Amino acid sequence: MKDTIPLNGMASIGTLFVFYKILNQINMRKIIEKKHLQKAMDYDSYRKLVDELLQEGKTTGPKQSEQLTEYATKNVATMQKIENTFQVDPEIENLINSVTQPQTWIVLTEGWCKDAAHTVPVLNALAKLNSNIELKLLLRDENLDLMDQYLTNGKNRSIPKLIAVNPEIMEEIFHWGPSQVIQQSSPEEKTIITQKEICDLVAQPV
Repeated sequence: MKDTIPLNGMASIGTLFVFYKILNQINMRKIIEKKHLQKAMDYDSYRKLVDELLQEGKTTGPKQSEQLTEYATKNVATMQKIENTFQVDPEIENLINSVTQPQTWIVLTEGWCKDAAHTVPVLNALAKLNSNIELKLLLRDENLDLMDQYLTNGKNRSIPKLIAVNPEIMEEIFHWGPSQVIQQSSPEEKTIITQKEICDLVAQPV
C-alpha cells in the first residue's frame, strides 16, 4: 500500500463555502497580459524542462551554481513523490469541481525553489479535477515584470506565487503566495499547509 499525503481537518463548512464564493468571483484587476499566457507552460512541459536542464548540469534561471543544481535535483525527487502519493480531500475535490467559471492558475516558479517543489504538484492535482481550471507555469526570472506586481512584503520576489485569472477577460480572481509558515514547515506539512493557506486567504471578507 502506497503512503499517501492526506488533507487532514483543514476546512470548516463555512470556510469551504467562502472558498467556493471567491473561486467564482471576479475582482476587477488586470495584471496578466496575453504575452504571459502565450509563453506559459503546462505542468508536464515544466517538469520536462527541469529534467532536461539537469541533464546538462543546469537549472532554471540566469544564475547557475552547483548548489542550485543540487536543489533542483532534490526537488525533482520531491515532485515525483508528491505526484505518486498525494490525495485530494473529498471536500476539497467537491469544492474544486463546483467552479463553473473558467480560470487560469498562473504560477511563478523556478526549478531550484524548494517550496515550489512542494506546492506546484499539489496545484496541478487540484487543477486537473476541473476542466474549467487550467494550470500554467512561468519562470520567475524570465517574468520579473509580473513578479514585481506581486512582491511579498512589498520587496521580496518570493515564490511560488499563484495568480488566478479569468482567461476570457484577463482579470484577476485571486492570488496567493508563500508565507513564513510554509517556509518554516517540514516537508510533510507543506502540501497540507498550502491548501489550508489558500482557504484561509479566500475566506477573508471581500
